[in-house]
Amino acid sequence: MKKKIVIPIIVLIVIGVAYVLVSGRKKKDEDLKFVPAKRGDIAERALAVGTLEPEQEINVKSTIPGIVSEVMFKVGDTIAKNSPLFKILPNPTPLEYVETRRSMEVAEVTLSRIQNERDRNEKLYQSQLISLSQMDDLEAEYNEARLRHRVAKERFELLEKGRIQMSNRNIDSIIKAPISGVMLSLKAHEGDPVVPLTSFQPGTDMCSMADMKNILFKGTVDEIDVGKLVPGMDAEIQIGAMAENKIHGTLDRIFPKAKKEGNATLFDVEILLGEAPGVILRAGFSATAYVTIQEHKGVLVIPERLVLSEGEKRSVEVKENEIIKKVDVKTGLSDGLNIEILEGLKEGDLVVERPPREIE
Repeated sequence: MKKKIVIPIIVLIVIGVAYVLVSGRKKKDEDLKFVPAKRGDIAERALAVGTLEPEQEINVKSTIPGIVSEVMFKVGDTIAKNSPLFKILPNPTPLEYVETRRSMEVAEVTLSRIQNERDRNEKLYQSQLISLSQMDDLEAEYNEARLRHRVAKERFELLEKGRIQMSNRNIDSIIKAPISGVMLSLKAHEGDPVVPLTSFQPGTDMCSMADMKNILFKGTVDEIDVGKLVPGMDAEIQIGAMAENKIHGTLDRIFPKAKKEGNATLFDVEILLGEAPGVILRAGFSATAYVTIQEHKGVLVIPERLVLSEGEKRSVEVKENEIIKKVDVKTGLSDGLNIEILEGLKEGDLVVERPPREIE
């Protein structure tokens, strides 16, 4: 009697397990997606991260010590070459002022003495009491004393007023623009002291300016990609602040020496920008550049995630006549998302995309 009861129970369990397996397989088949192999363009690109920078940025410095008395521009102004930028008011120390003034007074006394002596000897020469050579020596001494007095006087005037008038030019304490360009920053304001640029000291940075017509992308490329790059390659620059605008560029320079940032080894690169009509480029914009290493157009491509790898062997699952079968393929260029199919598929073939495995 017990055997008769046990047998139906076992049969019911077997039927239940079979139903679960069949329904699970049916549900899994219903979750399959099919992606057609199609023609498209694919490119291998190297990523560079950096900023937009002017090709040449100039730090303006003064060769005159003193205090800034007037700033003659505003940041963002377009400045022509030799335009006035700063007016420097001399600010000598008491010792410098006294020494310069006393040097001028000593030179004046010396000139007066030699001039009087010259005038007396002029009369003696007219009376033929001294020779011509004596008179020439005295004349040379007088001219030298007059020049020393002039130098001392001009030095004192420049120290006191900040400007002097010479026969062939005006010398003043106005700092002028060394190039034509846009003013990028102001570092010295009215009332700030100025240390001059000399052979022994770098001097005070007063402002920076650059020709904004020549803008470069300056960034870094990982050492994995740098071996594939050569100057002249096309690049596409995407500015972070204007993601909708992409600017064409050309790789211009690859620096020969690497630098370390954290655990990464990077190489500096410079990319020349093409025309960007309607886009205002500013120094310091963060940007990303994609340098095209190689590109294939009109080739057969599928998503790379659909390719199965077993060692060096590559395959995909294809639906053909309601049957799913595995097909070996030969792959080509990859951009990280899509991959080129050289052999094994034809345009329109439906490649199986299985749902991701559930984590148990």
